[in-house]
Amino acid sequence: MPDHVSSTSDPRILFGERLIQLRKLRGWSQERLSLESGVARSYLGGVERGQRNIALLNICRLAEALSVSPEELLRFDAS
Repeated sequence: MPDHVSSTSDPRILFGERLIQLRKLRGWSQERLSLESGVARSYLGGVERGQRNIALLNICRLAEALSVSPEELLRFDAS
């Protein structure tokens, strides 16, 4: 991660935290979300840890699996 981006403002970290929050609200494991969305579990783990820069297509797949809009996955405070 570049020095000028703190972990608290890194959108990858914030997205991962939001994804975890929404997944847990459904009571789903990473494995379940992986199966429902078609996104590989190992990739999903990297996204949740903020280690992966997720593609738009995968954001849409995850949103559909979680029955939320893609916008809902991007609702985090980056300040």
